[in-house]
Amino acid sequence: MSQATYDVVIVGGGIMGGATAYYLTKTAPDIKLAVVEMDPSYSRASTTLSMSNARIQFSFRSNVQISQYAFEAFENFEQDMTVDDNRPSILYRREGNLFLVDADGRSSAEKALKMQQELGCDVEWWTPEKIRERYPLYNPEGYEGATFGPKDGHFDAYGVLMGYRAKAISQGAEFIHGEVVEIIRSGKQVTGIRLKSGDTINTAQVVNCAGAWCTGIARTAGVELPIEPVKRQVFALDTKVKPDGPLPLTLLPSGLYFRTETGGMILLGKSMPEDPVGFDFSWDDKRFAEILWPELVEFVPDFEYLKLIRGWAGLYAMNRLDENAILGEWPELKGLYLANGFSGHGLQQAPAVGRYISELITCQPHALDLSIFGPERILENRPLNEDGIY
Repeated sequence: MSQATYDVVIVGGGIMGGATAYYLTKTAPDIKLAVVEMDPSYSRASTTLSMSNARIQFSFRSNVQISQYAFEAFENFEQDMTVDDNRPSILYRREGNLFLVDADGRSSAEKALKMQQELGCDVEWWTPEKIRERYPLYNPEGYEGATFGPKDGHFDAYGVLMGYRAKAISQGAEFIHGEVVEIIRSGKQVTGIRLKSGDTINTAQVVNCAGAWCTGIARTAGVELPIEPVKRQVFALDTKVKPDGPLPLTLLPSGLYFRTETGGMILLGKSMPEDPVGFDFSWDDKRFAEILWPELVEFVPDFEYLKLIRGWAGLYAMNRLDENAILGEWPELKGLYLANGFSGHGLQQAPAVGRYISELITCQPHALDLSIFGPERILENRPLNEDGIY
């Protein structure tokens, strides 16, 4: 069995691992860095199975600031990730996010809106009349109104992933096809990783970017994370009545969300409490027909006639403590860094998180201090307060 030695090893080469590799090799050009990915096709990666949305509309201040940087990073992404003459294309479309608000949610929505606007975010309050005016297909009856982020939008997640990967490789990162089965430790210090092949890699610094698989990886080092893989399903629809133009990602208080996709199709999903835990990638057309379709038609009556084209399932890495990221070095194990538990927000948070983790490892000042997401709160059972104040 072979052995190799690296300064840093990143476990997981999805969007979070790729972004971290990019920032590490940019900040420290001489670093010897390996990224270990078990599925180079990324066929089951949460990155490529998501609806690829970036939004400013969070109720937690630090999440808003993370998104502000994401907007900047994605706007400049194609230029920044160009390698030689190869310029990536990410099809960044800022078509907006519209979040409907009912009576129960109005106070929280107004508090979050005020905080977002204080941070300089472009977010507006829309009355039901304005919703009807802008999107005549919608029926906002029974809603108080909505918040609209005109600069929110979506992009080609695979394009972003490949952009980070190619740029990181051009800056010296090595991507290795392998499955990590153990983080090796000696006392309170990381000393390496072991692959399923039996090969070992020596390193004093490991970054867990394993997404929905992160808990199993951490457990091999004796670290317990409150993160579970939860199945989320997306359905692609061809409606008989077509919108006059692109629809924003529209979120109802029930959790139902949809937006237009290239070619005039509608993408639809809903997170539900009974979504199964585990590594299950099957999708269920009955879920659409019996639950989602009736709710969609209530809000968009003209979508009564449609065809279900296809569906798919991906995984959220759900942080059961507070549904926020866990970022930083594990307090009880030197050299183990976590970038986990994004609960569906990882794709848009990758630029800021990758930069932050690289700053921690290279001891650089923080462009955006994300220490509030530190793993100490896991040991203290101290969830973050998601009420728009902080």
